[in-house]
Amino acid sequence: MKLFSISPSLDIRFVTVILLVMGLSTPGQAEITSLDSANIDEVLNNAGVALVNFYADWCRFSQMLHPIFEEASNVVREEFPDMKQVVFARVDCDQHSDIAQRYRITKYPTLKLFRNGMMMKREYRGQRSVAAIADFIRQQQVNPVKEIQSMEEVNTLDRSKRNIIGYFEKKDSENYHTYEKVANILRDDCMFSAAFGAVSEPERFSGDNVIYKPVGESVPDMVYLGSLTNFDLTYAWAQDKCVPLVREITFENGEELTEEGIPFLILFHIKEDTDSLEKFQHEVARQLINEKGSINFLHADCDKFRHPLLHIQKTPADCPVIAIDSFRHMYVFPEFKDLTVPGKLRQFVLDLHSGKLHREFHHGPDPTDSTPGQETVGEVASNPPESSFQKLAPSENRYTILRDRDEL
Repeated sequence: MKLFSISPSLDIRFVTVILLVMGLSTPGQAEITSLDSANIDEVLNNAGVALVNFYADWCRFSQMLHPIFEEASNVVREEFPDMKQVVFARVDCDQHSDIAQRYRITKYPTLKLFRNGMMMKREYRGQRSVAAIADFIRQQQVNPVKEIQSMEEVNTLDRSKRNIIGYFEKKDSENYHTYEKVANILRDDCMFSAAFGAVSEPERFSGDNVIYKPVGESVPDMVYLGSLTNFDLTYAWAQDKCVPLVREITFENGEELTEEGIPFLILFHIKEDTDSLEKFQHEVARQLINEKGSINFLHADCDKFRHPLLHIQKTPADCPVIAIDSFRHMYVFPEFKDLTVPGKLRQFVLDLHSGKLHREFHHGPDPTDSTPGQETVGEVASNPPESSFQKLAPSENRYTILRDRDEL
């Protein structure tokens, strides 16, 4: 029995629709944009969200990911057809090693998320399946800004988290679009809310207004005083509030922090020892605020991170301990009690940047510092990386267990 008949004069477009409905047509090719030095900035800057596959053809894991990545692109494209909304792209790191170095790619394949050209700190580390990758992109499309319907809701915010609240006259405004863009980038670091119109009016004394509510019920609010049409200023202010100066390193974020590509200044402390942590945070803010961006300030649980401590011949019984991890070597701050000596911690970091810590380990104290009885900084060597942007191999990574990927 015939299900239907097609007359010779039937419009070919109607036939195509019928075939698509029945699932008889050939599936479309994946729209994966190949990036190179000529087009990468233009493509990424014009994409709300871009998921980029950094791969190498010789890498078996890259080969396994290719068909999955392509099919995930097909699935997402059906839901988000606007190429400016979501882009799937790839970089052949053998052909474009300059791009690999620019984004500190050290293993293949690596899936990096970009928003409006800005690379997010957290790369994709979920399951490598079509469904998981597609779902990850769907989550990225969820608006991170919660709309406040009444001012009473402000009093019910979770004060155990960092909150930023925007008060705007209207949603369709340049001020709010800047705020929403910042919220999308910092969605993993802060909770963002916004009120509009009559609801926000009591807080708009002299125009649109943005405030930051720190963790804790009794901590005073901080008001953004810059221009809301200036994305760079607004983002810098929000990032400073959302990303703490001293972060905790865990097994979950160890690889992510390592991939930021700058050394660690770490306080190893017993979890219950909050006094040492507070002293460390205070001295970092007092002595090293200008070094932010050249070194990561971290604290770690001594009991959980016994392995890194072993690299510097320490145990949890020795905590609190301060050390620098340059990814090539670990250097120990001589005495925790000297933390509060003016300029002592800052000089420790400056000695890293100048090469003095490395030089003194291999060649002994500098002649100008050879005072009898003077303590020198200790160092423990690990296998050096093969290039200036490379990190430790899996067997040498002190803070996390890496997924199956090929190293450079």
